[in-house]
Amino acid sequence: MKVNVAIVEDDKNYNQALKKIIDFQEDMICVAQFFNGTSALKELEKLDPDVVLMDIQLPDASGINLVFKLTETMSQTTFIMCTSFEDDDKIFAALRAGASGYLVKGEPMEKIIQSIQEAHKGGAPMSFAIAKRVLHHFHESKVQVHDLASLTPTEKEVLELLSEGLLYKEIADKKCVTIDTIKKHIGNIYRKLQVNNKIEAINKLNQNK
Repeated sequence: MKVNVAIVEDDKNYNQALKKIIDFQEDMICVAQFFNGTSALKELEKLDPDVVLMDIQLPDASGINLVFKLTETMSQTTFIMCTSFEDDDKIFAALRAGASGYLVKGEPMEKIIQSIQEAHKGGAPMSFAIAKRVLHHFHESKVQVHDLASLTPTEKEVLELLSEGLLYKEIADKKCVTIDTIKKHIGNIYRKLQVNNKIEAINKLNQNK
């Protein structure tokens, strides 16, 4: 059985190049080419391909939004983003939307073929640079969790009260201590979380809720 692949890409030359290299393989075939989001959204579900190569910036739609909508009804299809965007917002938005892979245009065609095969087998293919960014993101998250774990129960409570919008005096009254004591706690919180102000500290707290 050949792997059925569909391409959603508005650059006609790149779309044709992808089709040509896919059809050249013995174990896969390009079953459809789309050059805009409207036609892809309308026809892809009927075709039910195994793998879809999806561009992000289409003339009439966002590929990320298409993946979000299509994964609701195409649970057996694997989506791989194939795009020129390498910023974190696009990467994580695509993965959250349901994409299983993320490739940067300019990858050798051999890499794209390997990625289709890998995705079809349940893998999560990514360009090397993208994989590094994803790992870096999770390493940063781990550091943030570690930072929060270093707070004492009292410091965590003070930070929670800060996040609720309470003033230093209000926190001091609630804890039955002096404002100077609260200021000392907050200084310790900033030092442990490696932040410079209340907003940065609250952001770290919210990121790990």
